[in-house]
Amino acid sequence: MKIIHFSDPHGGGSAEDWMAYFDKRWVGVFNYRFRRRFQHDLSKLEKAVEYILDTKPDRAVCTGDLTSSGQPGEFERVKAILAPLVNSTIPLVYTPGNHDCYVKRPWCVKAVKDAVFEVNQKRFTFDEMPVSLELGGAEILMLNTSAPSNLLCSWGFVKKKESKAIVALCEKEKKLPRILVTHYPLIEDNKWLRFRHALFGQGELVKLLKEKQIDLVLCGHVHKHFLKVDEKGFGQCCSGSVTRNGNMVEINYNGSGFTYTPIDL
Repeated sequence: MKIIHFSDPHGGGSAEDWMAYFDKRWVGVFNYRFRRRFQHDLSKLEKAVEYILDTKPDRAVCTGDLTSSGQPGEFERVKAILAPLVNSTIPLVYTPGNHDCYVKRPWCVKAVKDAVFEVNQKRFTFDEMPVSLELGGAEILMLNTSAPSNLLCSWGFVKKKESKAIVALCEKEKKLPRILVTHYPLIEDNKWLRFRHALFGQGELVKLLKEKQIDLVLCGHVHKHFLKVDEKGFGQCCSGSVTRNGNMVEINYNGSGFTYTPIDL
């Protein structure tokens, strides 16, 4: 079983309506104009799509932040690059990041919900998460931990209802390797130093990971690739940013554990 994991393309652009200057989008637009557009190269996402199509893994996983400020035009630009992969026979799954769920404006909420449905090849809707899928020899648990937060922070949340749903799914007999796909790392070094970017409410999920009811967590949010795995590769993999650092990860499962091969675009 082979997985290609990528994350955090951060396609951006200018403000798409005047109300962007009266909500959090102005932060994302300002950040993109003066910093992020010089750091994130969408041509690397194009290379990633070509690589995946050539490699033909059993599935591809994107762990969020398609956009910089969750605007419809940003989603459209990134979805156009992903279209050859979305329309291929390779199963693709995507969970939104905090920059995709940036504000509560109805047209921005609709844009992220449309992206979840379309990029996941119409398997499920945003409002149906968390969901369990059997794809390419694995059980995939899709969890959204992203929601609009305050102006200064990029917090993620595991709501009690969603935590209970994941626990209930993990109580079922595990016949395939069980992989949780979400944007935020469940376990992160120096959490309090990264307080502005923290995830809250993940205690039950960390317990499931430690008890190997969940075998692997695939996440993004942090732009540098890192692993927190045991000697057999069970644990957590953050792929890093595909457009900032050219990071992807090839993950192979051999029946008893996982191995990881970083891909430098």
